[in-house]
Amino acid sequence: MSTLTPLRGPARVAVRQHRRALQIAGLVAVAGIIVLVVFALRTSHVMDTFAAGPCEASGVSGPECDQRIRDFSDAMYLYSRVLTYASLILTVLPGVVSAFVAGPVIARELESGTYRMAWTQSVTPTRWLAAKLAVPAVLLVAGVSLLSAVFTWARPRAGVESPLYWYEAPVFAATPPAVIGCTLLGIAVGALTGLLVRRTVAAMSVAALVMGTVITTLASLRSSLWPLRTVIRPTEGNSGIPNTSWVIDLGRVTGSGERLPWEVCLPRADETFMKRCLTEHDVTGAYLDYHPASHFWPLQLVETGILLAFAALALALAFRVLRRRHG
Repeated sequence: MSTLTPLRGPARVAVRQHRRALQIAGLVAVAGIIVLVVFALRTSHVMDTFAAGPCEASGVSGPECDQRIRDFSDAMYLYSRVLTYASLILTVLPGVVSAFVAGPVIARELESGTYRMAWTQSVTPTRWLAAKLAVPAVLLVAGVSLLSAVFTWARPRAGVESPLYWYEAPVFAATPPAVIGCTLLGIAVGALTGLLVRRTVAAMSVAALVMGTVITTLASLRSSLWPLRTVIRPTEGNSGIPNTSWVIDLGRVTGSGERLPWEVCLPRADETFMKRCLTEHDVTGAYLDYHPASHFWPLQLVETGILLAFAALALALAFRVLRRRHG
């Protein structure tokens, strides 16, 4: 309790300073939650009603079902769009958070000089920065966690998990705990950027650019964060892996175990040519590297650990920069 007491005054000041932005963010979060819940329940009702009727979504039930099938398809398409937009918002949100912390929260006070007033009222620079970050950290993490949890609940609510697979960036990055780790990193990067740049607009731009780079880089490296599974199959055989798997690479395998690109012998109508090509390259089968759906949580936890490690590093650097410049 005594540890938190010194932060109460500066934290209240931070809330008053940014109450308008916090109120807007809260209203947007509540509106997003309501939209997701309403659409999930409505679409679930539409599916139940359609399943209880005489029509089939495949369209083989006869012309009398055409309108019902169209209405059902439109409802499902609309729901998938809502989920897609929600996932995209959650994906870019850490960049917005980073820009907000870098600019209005940190750089604006340093640029205008208003931080001096707080520091002359028995508030040390360290306490000032801690209070500045504690307020958005608590409120934003709580809001993002709730939004992400509702999104995770809404995806399979209607019986299908939207057109986006579990491993695609808009879904993977919008699911807890990765979205929470990314939000905390955004706060830390925003603090460090604001202290280094000290100009509101420039700090916001740099922070958003850094977070965009981090999110893009992690997405490109995501498949390597956990060991892949490999299937070796006959050249013409079925891989046998589930449809929900994330296929990373596939190609040909020679008798010596060497891997060749799939394009070495592209399937053609001429079977004789195909067989000759496979024989010439000593191709005995095909390989497939993939992540099964069971790798979702290991990948999530490893990525979250990386995000939290970078967040801790950025936060430590922010406090070090503050002490070196202002004591």
